[in-house]
Amino acid sequence: MTDRNDRWGDLLRRANRGEASAYAQFLTEAAPVIRTVVRGRSGREEGTEDVVQEVLLAIHAKRHTWRDTDPVTPWVYAIARYKTADAFRRDRRSAQQVPIEDLAERLPDEGQVDPTVARDLARLLGQIDERSARIVRAVALDGESAGDVGGRLGMSEGAVRVAYHRALTRLRQLAAADQEKEHVTK
Repeated sequence: MTDRNDRWGDLLRRANRGEASAYAQFLTEAAPVIRTVVRGRSGREEGTEDVVQEVLLAIHAKRHTWRDTDPVTPWVYAIARYKTADAFRRDRRSAQQVPIEDLAERLPDEGQVDPTVARDLARLLGQIDERSARIVRAVALDGESAGDVGGRLGMSEGAVRVAYHRALTRLRQLAAADQEKEHVTK
């Protein structure tokens, strides 16, 4: 490794001083080693050449950052590791993306409400006082602001928020009690 490191270090130093033939020789010697590193880290053949090219481009773009007093091989290997990891992340993200154009007819309509949910909500809202039910319908279902609802009901915005949260707490309790009843009867 020290022979390689010394040789590559000499070539890259000369390349950074403008010697094109030294840079060409450095890339020629480094490419097969980079290919082996990328293939070893990825565990597969496909896409290796693309990552090797990315590594070589990164070395070219960042070669001025290498300190010529430091060993060059750890610097090259680090770039190869990072570029391979970047390729893994890209591949994983693209593999997770599923085109839905073919599934559009099978997907449920978001605007359509499950009739059983609407029925259960209406039943629960019928179990709390009318003012609280109106506040929940206006804020949660119709998307109105607490200020608008308060203006219409003669309440402050803060009072509407308090009433809304208390109503939601009561609805949660009623729903939990209903679930408990269903669980006991089954």
